[in-house]
Amino acid sequence: MLMTRTRRSMLVGLAGLSLGSASKIAYGEGSVTGRLPGSAVASRELGPTWTRETPKVRAGIDVLSEQGFGLLSGLSVGLITNQTGRDASGRRTIDLLQSAPGVRLAAIFSPEHGLAGDQEGAIGTAIDPHTGLPVYSLYGATRRPTSAMLSGVDALIIDLQDVGARFFTYATTMAYAMEAAAPRGLQVIVLDRPNPIGPAGARGPVLDPALRLFTAYLATPVQHGMTLGELAAMYNAESHLGAKLSVVQMQGYRRDLWFDATGLEWVNPSPNLRSVTEAILYPGVALIEGANVSVGRGTPAPFEAVAAPWIDGPTLAKELAGRQVPGVQFAPTSFTPKEDRFQDEPCQGVRITLVDRRAFDAPRLGLELAAALRRLYPQQFNGAAMLGNLGSRKTLAAIEAGEPSSAIIASWRPALQAFGTLRAKYLLYE
Repeated sequence: MLMTRTRRSMLVGLAGLSLGSASKIAYGEGSVTGRLPGSAVASRELGPTWTRETPKVRAGIDVLSEQGFGLLSGLSVGLITNQTGRDASGRRTIDLLQSAPGVRLAAIFSPEHGLAGDQEGAIGTAIDPHTGLPVYSLYGATRRPTSAMLSGVDALIIDLQDVGARFFTYATTMAYAMEAAAPRGLQVIVLDRPNPIGPAGARGPVLDPALRLFTAYLATPVQHGMTLGELAAMYNAESHLGAKLSVVQMQGYRRDLWFDATGLEWVNPSPNLRSVTEAILYPGVALIEGANVSVGRGTPAPFEAVAAPWIDGPTLAKELAGRQVPGVQFAPTSFTPKEDRFQDEPCQGVRITLVDRRAFDAPRLGLELAAALRRLYPQQFNGAAMLGNLGSRKTLAAIEAGEPSSAIIASWRPALQAFGTLRAKYLLYE
């Protein structure tokens, strides 16, 4: 149902959310031993056991479809989506809306990576070959829908698969759409989907407000532990956007479900996130991506390695092993990226194998990677360039000063606790 929740009544409207009670930050409980399906690197990671009792989550588009699209009756809509916008049968949300009774699909909008999710860099406007409709890029000449793009549109529908990290840009694309919709009186309807790494909870440094960028819309931690629908409600209220917001909630979703326990098919949300393992590692490895290192883009296993031409793999692996990062193991590796940073240059570094997702703390991994590289290669490692994703000048200064990781992590806790209190007002799921 639209906006229903077990043991809680809710309303999403012009001002955001009104809740009867608050929830605690979810840090998730364990799974049982198993091979993670789709992992690019064999591992001993703790993953789900596949049984008949595996939960079956119905995403927002499935719920909307089951309700006969009544929420959209009589509306001319624009849809912000990509390859992840599909129902449980694999049908595109685009095609479902085009054929929905009483609904006119007027325009399609694509986020970073384009409608097919296979592009890098700026993207231009295109035509969807199946519907003949324009596909307006929100990662090209503009990152906000323009008046011309929104001509004849009554409501913006958003169906995107987020990955749970602050610097993944789909959430900001959603926020910019809300900013464009609010003064025009357009409805915004988010078709919610799981946070793939939801059980990991909220972790890492909270963004310095002065560092708000396209990769960081609001002052959240590196891992926010929220779904896109929950983020929409938070953005709308905390940034005073005034959007006419509704969220079509999932059915059967719980906060303790990793994506591969939802029963939903994994669709790569971007070209370099190809498995649940990579989504779990991403908030940690990508934390240092702005620096002068390769994170495996242009290889078969992006975000499962860190390397550079100036790194000695065995030395870095030994250093990281000594730091005893829970949930992962390190081994020397070498590769030559076929694209992106250090393209066609031989690199050495470490392969990162996830062995226990329950114990793993991705922002801590990013911190330990940065600290190890700074200690071993102070002249080569450009740590200052990681500030955009790190989002904390205090944390960057502490890394550069060589402060103990335990002290740096402890410094995150007050802001994390404050965020937990704020976040609880917008959680839609137990």
